[in-house]
Amino acid sequence: MTVTDPRPEAVTAPPALDQSADLQHRPGRWIDNWNPENATQWANEGKAIASRNLRWSIFAEFLGFVVWQLWSVVVVSLPAAGFQLSTGEIFWLISMPSLVGATLRIPYTFMVPRFGGRNWTIVSAGLLLIPSIGLAIAVSNPATPFGLLLLIAAFAGFGGGNFASSMANITFFYPAAQKGYALGLNAAGGNLGASVAQFVVPIVITVGAAATLNLPLAGLIWVPLILVAMVGAYFRMDNLSSAKADITASLAALKEPHLWIMAVLYIGTFGSFIGFAGVFPKLLADTFPDFKGIAIGTATVTLAFLGALVGSLARPYGGKLADRFGGTVITMGAFTVMGLGILGVIVTLPMQNFAIFLLCFLVLFAAAGMGNGATYRMIPTIFALRSDNGIGAQRKAAAALGLISAIGAYGGFFIPQLLGLSKTTFGSYTPALGWFALAYVAFLALTAGVYLRMSKKTGTRI
Repeated sequence: MTVTDPRPEAVTAPPALDQSADLQHRPGRWIDNWNPENATQWANEGKAIASRNLRWSIFAEFLGFVVWQLWSVVVVSLPAAGFQLSTGEIFWLISMPSLVGATLRIPYTFMVPRFGGRNWTIVSAGLLLIPSIGLAIAVSNPATPFGLLLLIAAFAGFGGGNFASSMANITFFYPAAQKGYALGLNAAGGNLGASVAQFVVPIVITVGAAATLNLPLAGLIWVPLILVAMVGAYFRMDNLSSAKADITASLAALKEPHLWIMAVLYIGTFGSFIGFAGVFPKLLADTFPDFKGIAIGTATVTLAFLGALVGSLARPYGGKLADRFGGTVITMGAFTVMGLGILGVIVTLPMQNFAIFLLCFLVLFAAAGMGNGATYRMIPTIFALRSDNGIGAQRKAAAALGLISAIGAYGGFFIPQLLGLSKTTFGSYTPALGWFALAYVAFLALTAGVYLRMSKKTGTRI
């Protein structure tokens, strides 16, 4: 899979290091004098160390996304397992992990400089045991109160926070010329976790089950892999003493109006991806209750995983097209296609045609993924055009990327909540789909009104 530069999501400043210094290894797998821009150091030791840390970072972040999306799959089967939950309660279980995960992204970004990338990966991976084992215990008893279910779903937000710390960690390991590719692999590996969870869990909980579901396996199957990630991080990852948080740039970025404008647009792209990915299994089950999925032996494979899969694979190509044509144009195209995809769902919904419904949503997911990559491509260019007020544009852009990624993840909370409100108030998802179509029109107008005009005014392709 070709992966293009999604741009760093860490709040960092490049350290000024001695170009001639050799690497020094201390107990606890701490490394001093790390400087990936030193060609000799990189060729002798640096590249191998960075690659090893990247592999384990991808694995740990992948599991983070898996855990983050577990409840999106499990809630569909709760009624069949004897749970008596209202529509509103089900949508709270879907959206709570995104609410917590988005909120954790900002503090998680600063954990790597504070504790070390290897140390924090061990801790953050270990925290995934809480929602995994907690889910297994909670869903084994239909009498589990909703409040406890919601608390355990909130713990699943640990997985959403992992993305920020993982990206922050990897950005310290690679030279500028290779940072984009490394971060692209790291991001893609994580995003695919959402699709894998939605593919694997329905199979596991139904395989060999004659009349009952084995819901606890939805959480338990990931426990051995989480333990492997912890052990792998302990023995194979490293801490860099050169990793420093750039608080000054973060504060400066928060004062920049374009940070907030781009955060709104990122809610429209990444927020749509993670929001619809989380709610898609529920939408399919409610809209086509007679379609149980595709049987593979005694197991059942639903097709909800295709949405997250398509969106994840499309993201790098959005960045690639943005490199060629400009992020503004591609982002506008993405919002246009997303709006058309939603309208296609609304118009064809009365037909009750599963294939058309799925196709329209896959178009939406593909456009959201491409818009995600394109929106990120815009940010460094926008900040390069702004006065730095004493803070370098590159530093502010790096800080803004981390903050924008956190804000955008709140879309994973708002989309399920609005769909749940529509269902409970109007008895249909159609009103909420109409709201989303109008939102994409507003996002399109905002992108054109601010950044298309800026591109023409400055003569710069944004």
